[in-house]
Amino acid sequence: MIGFADETIIEVRSGKGGNGCVAFRREKYIPYGGPNGGDGGKGGDIIFCVKRNLRTLAKLRHKHCFKAQNGGDGQGWNRYGADGEDCIIAVPPGTTIRDAETEEIIYDFSTAKGEERFIFLTGGKGGWGNVHFKTSTNQAPRQANPGQPGEKRFLKLELSIMADVGLVGFPNAGKSSLLTFFTNARPKIAPYPFTTIIPNLGVLRIDDESDIIIADIPGIIEGASEGLGLGDTFLKHITRTSCLIFMIDCSDENYLTAYDTLCNELSNFSDALMEKPKIVLCNKIDEDGVYERTMEVVEKIKKSEPNTNVIPVSVMTGFGMNSAREHIVKLVNRNSDYKDKNEKTTPSFMNTKYFSEEDDIQYPGSEK
Repeated sequence: MIGFADETIIEVRSGKGGNGCVAFRREKYIPYGGPNGGDGGKGGDIIFCVKRNLRTLAKLRHKHCFKAQNGGDGQGWNRYGADGEDCIIAVPPGTTIRDAETEEIIYDFSTAKGEERFIFLTGGKGGWGNVHFKTSTNQAPRQANPGQPGEKRFLKLELSIMADVGLVGFPNAGKSSLLTFFTNARPKIAPYPFTTIIPNLGVLRIDDESDIIIADIPGIIEGASEGLGLGDTFLKHITRTSCLIFMIDCSDENYLTAYDTLCNELSNFSDALMEKPKIVLCNKIDEDGVYERTMEVVEKIKKSEPNTNVIPVSVMTGFGMNSAREHIVKLVNRNSDYKDKNEKTTPSFMNTKYFSEEDDIQYPGSEK
């Protein structure tokens, strides 16, 4: 997992305010010049901002302490100290800031409406110079205030990739191939399990005004919720998606139990995942003898979940991929947040007929 990080703990410190100055006006022929000590400058703030081209917290993992600059001290002749420079910490979209000790959520960039900057710690105020303490009875005050100290906190940053659709499946089920087929992403693809070891994002273009972001996470195996394989390390990256795509490899010997196993692992991680709208893609229908297996899977899922769309596809040959694309768009468009984000006219292909068991479709390997 070199080059990818979705969690890190950092220390942040805002700047200390500058000290006020004790000084007096000294000029020839002016024996009673009076106080003229300037104020100290304000300490720098700790500011988090979203940087859209970031996809990981790796840069923050290699630097554990972030300090804003201290304010400058005041000087004579009413010269104020310079304000300290702010420390701006860039984070990718979907970052959550938590207290490292209590796990309390301090700020969540995935739910902030339009806000991409968050001032977390304010720098200390600068101290007053002695010019502020002059009174009718104290014409030469020798008093100035020190600058206020900055604040120090330990934070835990967590990244949940922002996507509309999450891909779920066993290793080597064809998730990365699907992402490559539909989007501009180019993840590593190879004929062996666990080719994908970090999450990948791809953009499915709908029209000139809107698109859908698809997230592919590393393959899940039975027992992942208990730490087997890559465990549930990356399941949090699909918790904020609006819907899920289950990829079933119908050429695998466990094709009949694959869907139930995946559902079980997701529900063990979070019940909310199984409440998301979903479709099931039965992949590799182009291989010999897989058509009959695919029909078994379709029948089994339809029997227990009549409202779940199950689509036979072959990512390698492109069979059924147009129907799969239309189902994905339809599924995402049902989400109200997505509609608010992409106010547009429904594309013409949205009115086309979707796959059902009664459709007269010639499947590879079938006798139709």
